[in-house]
Amino acid sequence: MSATEKAGHTFLASLGKTRLRPGGVEATEWLFSQSQLTPGSQVLEVACNMATTAIELVQRFGCTVYAIDMDKTALSNARNNVAVNGLENHIHVMAANANTLPFADNSFDVVINEAMLTMYADKAKAKLIAEYYRVLKPGGRLLTHDIMFTAQKLGAGDQGQLVDVVKSNVSPMTRQGWRDLFLNSGFEQVLQQNGNMSLMSPRGLIRDEGLTGAVKIVFNGLRTSENRRRFLKMFRFFRSQRHQLNYIACCSVKGK
Repeated sequence: MSATEKAGHTFLASLGKTRLRPGGVEATEWLFSQSQLTPGSQVLEVACNMATTAIELVQRFGCTVYAIDMDKTALSNARNNVAVNGLENHIHVMAANANTLPFADNSFDVVINEAMLTMYADKAKAKLIAEYYRVLKPGGRLLTHDIMFTAQKLGAGDQGQLVDVVKSNVSPMTRQGWRDLFLNSGFEQVLQQNGNMSLMSPRGLIRDEGLTGAVKIVFNGLRTSENRRRFLKMFRFFRSQRHQLNYIACCSVKGK
């Protein structure tokens, strides 16, 4: 598959990017701070990609993580990364569909799902969240990390460009829209943080990947004419929309 055809996160991963979430380290750190995880906690990560977050969770909290994805390449990369870190006894990488999770009700203390719900229409978002709610224990926490509109939806032209840039259907919501979505799905409390997207900004690249990693990504992005067209298209679009699009991290708490 050519650089111009790949989904945005797949293209960035091919350049060497390891943080593939809209708010990068800043948003993920906030989610961790809300998790209340302990060594005995059972965690489900939906759309684990290369297992970067799952590995950090185990290294920091000593918990057990079930990391699921549908993409065969992502699962292979996840298994390799888990093995390299010697965490096979703590992280179970599985192929599973988020719409029909293969787990019993009330199984997990935390469900974490970053940069996925944005890719679904609102009704589909609600269906996924209902599954997350089902497998969470009473008092459990759903940690999500997505894209939000800072004021109102993008114009039709800009929305079309967003879909074209990331090569995927993208359906962000406002801050209140995200809150209402989780509350209407049965969650008792929703805590939120939002901020500037770091995915393509120079400052965000350095913060998320380190200076050496950021230089490598930019070099790979500009190295060939095909990569350069895609990389600059993404960079220019997200820069032009930096005041209209934020990351949003949500911690939704299931009632006891």
